[in-house]
Amino acid sequence: MCNQIAAGEVVERPASVVKELVENSLDAGADAVDVRLDNGGQALIRVQDNGAGIPREEMALAVTRHATSKIASLEDLERIRSYGFRGEALPSIASVSRFSLTSAARTKGGEAAEAWRMSLEFGRCVDEGPAALHRGTIVEVRDLFANVPARLKFLKTPATEFKRAQEWLTRLALARPQVGIRLAAGSASGGEREALRFLPGQDVKTRLALIWPELVVEALRPFDGERYGVRAHGFAALPEVAQLRGDRILLYVNGRIVADKRLLAAVREAYKGRLTSRDYPQVILFVEMDAADVDVNVHPAKSEVRFRDESAVFSAVLHAVQAALRTPLEASLEGSAAAEAEEESGGAAQGSLLPPRPQGFWGRADHAPVMEERFSRNGDVADGGDWEVSQRETRPVPPAEREPFLGIAPGAGLAEEPAPYGGERRPPAVVVPSPVAAPPAPLSPPSPAPAPLAEDDAAEASDAGREGTPLRVGDFFYLGQVAETYLVLRDREGALLLVDQHAAHERVLYARLRRGAFSGTGQMLALPLELALHPAEQERFREIQGVLAEMGFELETAQGALLARSIPPSLNRAEARDFLREALAGRKDDLAAMFISLSCKGAIKAGQRLTPDEAAGLLRQWLETPEREYCPHGRPAVLRWDAGALERLFKRRQ
Repeated sequence: MCNQIAAGEVVERPASVVKELVENSLDAGADAVDVRLDNGGQALIRVQDNGAGIPREEMALAVTRHATSKIASLEDLERIRSYGFRGEALPSIASVSRFSLTSAARTKGGEAAEAWRMSLEFGRCVDEGPAALHRGTIVEVRDLFANVPARLKFLKTPATEFKRAQEWLTRLALARPQVGIRLAAGSASGGEREALRFLPGQDVKTRLALIWPELVVEALRPFDGERYGVRAHGFAALPEVAQLRGDRILLYVNGRIVADKRLLAAVREAYKGRLTSRDYPQVILFVEMDAADVDVNVHPAKSEVRFRDESAVFSAVLHAVQAALRTPLEASLEGSAAAEAEEESGGAAQGSLLPPRPQGFWGRADHAPVMEERFSRNGDVADGGDWEVSQRETRPVPPAEREPFLGIAPGAGLAEEPAPYGGERRPPAVVVPSPVAAPPAPLSPPSPAPAPLAEDDAAEASDAGREGTPLRVGDFFYLGQVAETYLVLRDREGALLLVDQHAAHERVLYARLRRGAFSGTGQMLALPLELALHPAEQERFREIQGVLAEMGFELETAQGALLARSIPPSLNRAEARDFLREALAGRKDDLAAMFISLSCKGAIKAGQRLTPDEAAGLLRQWLETPEREYCPHGRPAVLRWDAGALERLFKRRQ
């Protein structure tokens, strides 16, 4: 009964049994481990290794609670280097299964001793005797949880249980690349299918290439740093291949697989400013430190650890991962800043010779503001004119020098900045206070089809395109582009609107993808679109093949390649290729997320200059799109201020 209670903490499912048995093999010094699961592990779990083995006289102790050969003294318990150390795994597994243990231990001279076999049924020894085995150990676990129906009914399908065991074994293989590991799935007929094979001596990136898509592996950047006695090394993927799940953040401490919030927080902090809060990077992180500074005995499954100095570990991981993500431009800027600082201080050699200047030596420069004010007033402006911004001085702009821009009257908040010598004039800047201080009023949806124009409106529209006249787009007037990112509009009520061109185009593309996605019919291609299939992508293709067919893709596989003979009518050839790569990489949880990613990539970018005709064409499509006020990610695509909101922003009214 005690062993069964302990088994409830140590053995949760077949994957837990695989974990404990394979870790025992690694602790025994094995460099080759073979694992087989029948019926998801419920019928049979078989683990064979070529390790040191268990002497015949110690086999009975091996299946006794709290008996272990891995801890010999109190000092060993304070500096745990092995995977197992409690002596609970084998007796717990034997108490809930039909269990057999066969082992041939090596003698001191290196020769193999006589192999011995012991069989137990739900914790009781039923047979033992000589066996045929040259080296290592074989453990067989049959009918798992047969005597514990309460635990048995909580197991998932055999396919799900097998996949969980495969995922855990894969993670362990990354921690021990020098060990060859094989996983097979047995069938009722006695045959088996190989699901996983890692050859001994492979490096970590080679093994990652076998389980992660090529798109992710190519984006991996190595890192290796040490701070405060903590070494952090591994691989971090560039932010461009982020995903919505955190299942590709793999954390290890002294070779042990862990789930630690502090390490995860350090990794997320390293990507701060490069990813949204909803995206997760792909990182494999190995932390190596003195075994005395980490406690691994805080969880029954040993999946959690506790650090003596959490801040030191956090700092080491943060700086190591950040170094992998630093772009050449950032590195050059940091180098320039360091050189500037050294030059200002006179260099290390000069700084040691020259005494520091006392406060006040530089006069007013000692109290200079951190940031110079961009606008300064060199005189009163009696006529309330606009301001011209210059790098050297700021002066009032006389009314005679003011030029209208697209029909905006002087004094309406628009001013053209003078161009640098020999350059072209910069687009006007619209100064609009942050919408956080005063939330914008909701956008009144225009009619899907613009109403017939009145005579005055028709005359106004006929002048569109004439210099100084705003361009009519539906019920709105296009006034210009700000910062090459935001489109300025005025509606019939005289309200001011700012449209984010990237967000608006993103919404248009997303709606187009959704409308044409599930038509079921595609457009045939004269030449098939061919994509090389990575082994990890083949399994993903089988999962989503039916959905892709509903979208209009006609796909088939041949000799490790994917052939697309038809694609959805809403996509061109390049967009279809990008979409299939996104879908096969498995970076997104569902098709909606794939559509969002694809529309974001294809949308007009911030900082892209648009001609008035291009901006008007985008706005017309955007105005006919449902849910246009927000981009597919949930960010606002348009902000609106009516007269009252503008007066409150300018403090004209409360």
